[in-house]
Amino acid sequence: MFELRLLAPEDRVETVSDALEALDALSVSVEDADAQTDAEQALFGEPGMPPPKGGWQRSRVIALFAAEAQAREAAAVLAAQDFFVDCEVLGLTEVPEQDWVRLTQSQFAPVEITPEFWIVPTWHDPPAQAQQVIRLDPGLAFGTGTHPTTRMCLRWIATRGELRGKRVLDYGCGSGILAIGAAKFGATDIDAVDIDEAAVDSTRLNAEANEVQLKAGLSDLATGRYDIVLANILATPLKVLAPLLCEHVAAGGSLVLAGILERQADELKLAYAPHAALEVSDSEDGWILMTAAL
Repeated sequence: MFELRLLAPEDRVETVSDALEALDALSVSVEDADAQTDAEQALFGEPGMPPPKGGWQRSRVIALFAAEAQAREAAAVLAAQDFFVDCEVLGLTEVPEQDWVRLTQSQFAPVEITPEFWIVPTWHDPPAQAQQVIRLDPGLAFGTGTHPTTRMCLRWIATRGELRGKRVLDYGCGSGILAIGAAKFGATDIDAVDIDEAAVDSTRLNAEANEVQLKAGLSDLATGRYDIVLANILATPLKVLAPLLCEHVAAGGSLVLAGILERQADELKLAYAPHAALEVSDSEDGWILMTAAL
């Protein structure tokens, strides 16, 4: 494979990217050309929402091509276009052949939730001290245990005590990791829901691989009240969902929310105030876990 690198101002990024795709690029990615310098810019956005900008003031556009001739032809075609004014070809290099599967696997080691509870990819053996294990490989759905929000939710599940017989809702289940965690710790009536069919399919496959029983489906699968409602999403949808999520919590039950930055704690408390008294229960790397007893 060959990597073609271009420099483009913010207002040309989308046009250049679309042109590269039309010229049979295998992939196109965009980076901040000023990353790790004093001119670096941060772009923040919520998953599922439109990006705040199409690129940075100076964006590096990187395209992969199967053959060198394709990459050179793409560079020549782009250079002849009116929209390529103020853009620049930075270079063309060959990408060494690698065992991409092995390389990807090497980046995902077992993840410790507690000293006795681990998330372990299928190509690793569980640590000797692991008494409870979730087998999970990286996939299309969010939630592999590497992010602080997932770890905090699982830590809450693991340290809560006996969940046997509890009814649990995992709202926005992603990979299903929280629902699977609840099952591993004794919950027996578990609904895992998401708006994404790929997440639902992933949850079903992961549950089967971990030999646990749960029901996975789209959001309308969630009915009635639950002893525990888990939602690891993001602050904005969590605020919108406040009435719905609280309505699903049974009297004496627990609401567990994650995907929240430390600076967003007061926003969430205010949004949930008519329904529940949220408190910060855990924190890690700038993220917090918020819980309420109803």
